[in-house]
Amino acid sequence: MHTSLLVSNRGARVMIDCGLDWLGKLKRIDPSAIVLTHAHPDHAWGLKRGAPCPVYAPEKTWQELRHYPIKERRLIKERTPTKICGITFEAFSVEHSILSPAVGYRVSAGRARIFYAPDLIFIHERGAALQGVQIYVGDGATVTRSFIRKRGRALIGHSPVRTQLTWCEKGGVPRAIITHCGSEMVTGDERKISEKLRAIGAERGVDVRIAYDGMKVTKTARTE
Repeated sequence: MHTSLLVSNRGARVMIDCGLDWLGKLKRIDPSAIVLTHAHPDHAWGLKRGAPCPVYAPEKTWQELRHYPIKERRLIKERTPTKICGITFEAFSVEHSILSPAVGYRVSAGRARIFYAPDLIFIHERGAALQGVQIYVGDGATVTRSFIRKRGRALIGHSPVRTQLTWCEKGGVPRAIITHCGSEMVTGDERKISEKLRAIGAERGVDVRIAYDGMKVTKTARTE
């Protein structure tokens, strides 16, 4: 299945991204709402026939999806915290694509805070995005090899995991989960790649793991 994240809190279930593989299969998770990072096929095309719940996305993403039969459209503005089913989402612009501009989300509920960005080269306003974040969920296109290309003056593509772990080190983020994995991770030796990632993370004081289908991570949202 195309990568997505399901954020649950007090009975609410908010799905981040809904790629083409999810087309016709949303009943199995019954989301309360869907939030989109950008309009690429592996992140948004599962909504080509509509959605069973409200869908939240930045304006540029909605422009690309204007012909989709989504009834309950909600706009997310960058750097404006938006409460969705009791969970706060704040969109930060990330560099990734010219045609389909993307965002990452700072997601918080009570004292639990994560940052989710499955496709990116870098995060605009990274310091604010990662401040107080406990888990960074990031782009697994490559481990150490740069996958960044230039189109005119613009950059497109993906930063390697090693670079993202350096961001975590600088931002004081103690844990990272790598998702949306590219062929290097999918077809490679899982044990060796995991060992390599853990070594890179250890050098930076970051506990890093590779995500897998059905993976569950629990963070307490309780406030004192």
